[in-house]
Amino acid sequence: MAVSNLKTLARYTDSVSFLYLEHAVIEKDNQSVAAFTADGRISLPVANLSVLMLGPGTRVTHAAVSVLASSGCLLVWVGEEGLRHYASGQQKTRSSAPLERQCLVWSDPGKRMQTVRRLYEMRFKEPVPASLTLQQIRGREGARVRDAYRDLSQRFGVEWSGRVYQVGDWKAADPVNRAMSATNAALYAVVLAGLHSLGYSPGLGFIHTGKQLSFVYDLADVFKMETSVPAAFEAAASGASKIEARARAIFRTRAAEHRLLDRINSTLTALFGKDDQANQYIEGDDFDMNAAIPGSLWDPAGNVSGGSQHAGDDT
Repeated sequence: MAVSNLKTLARYTDSVSFLYLEHAVIEKDNQSVAAFTADGRISLPVANLSVLMLGPGTRVTHAAVSVLASSGCLLVWVGEEGLRHYASGQQKTRSSAPLERQCLVWSDPGKRMQTVRRLYEMRFKEPVPASLTLQQIRGREGARVRDAYRDLSQRFGVEWSGRVYQVGDWKAADPVNRAMSATNAALYAVVLAGLHSLGYSPGLGFIHTGKQLSFVYDLADVFKMETSVPAAFEAAASGASKIEARARAIFRTRAAEHRLLDRINSTLTALFGKDDQANQYIEGDDFDMNAAIPGSLWDPAGNVSGGSQHAGDDT
């Protein structure tokens, strides 16, 4: 598919959640992209793909990266079975308005606390009493998660002894822990793609802090108990030999059933509001298509257009 206008691409909320590849060569194929593996050629639906996770043994050409970038597909370089995040590319958004709103809320202690409570309410599916301290809220969250793991263990008949694994000896972990690491990694990648696509910073977390993916962890926790965690238990119960691959497949299905991408978008809107003022001084489609076109210039009385000569304004 030739990409001539970003408006012909699927919106983030309508995209396929993710694909994971390892031991593959990714090349431009006509006007699209294909992966070449020992099993043959795989066409990649880049115009409708949210994130492409590149595992060990993958190589990607410059031309392929150009097509993926223009298609709005985020590249994420990960470790074996998608378990560690090493680096990620840049998504197609050109507006800084969502990031500016996020910074305003993050930098105001009162607004930040309101956002923390709102995030916990989204997990609890009920209001958080104003009388509860943050420590008490964290205690309730811990109890909720413990009970959820217990219920899933009983539902799928999978023994659960806690979240235990060693990065240096991955195969020593039990199947459900290995599956959960795989599904959580996929969830983090999808959330990261959403933040990039919609113009937010993954590093400005509200509950989590101090890591480049802090806000990814904040948002992922809202959806884990509906998507990645039950997918891991279901995969462990299946007895699949390739437990991580099976877990990712189940997670992808759950992500579609729960409209994960759409809910990430609506969650961000609930936290920070709509992007009504973005690009208000830019006419046409070039602002979205060309990163070299400057945005607006800040002014206390209201933004003015950038890329213009203002020498005669007040001289």
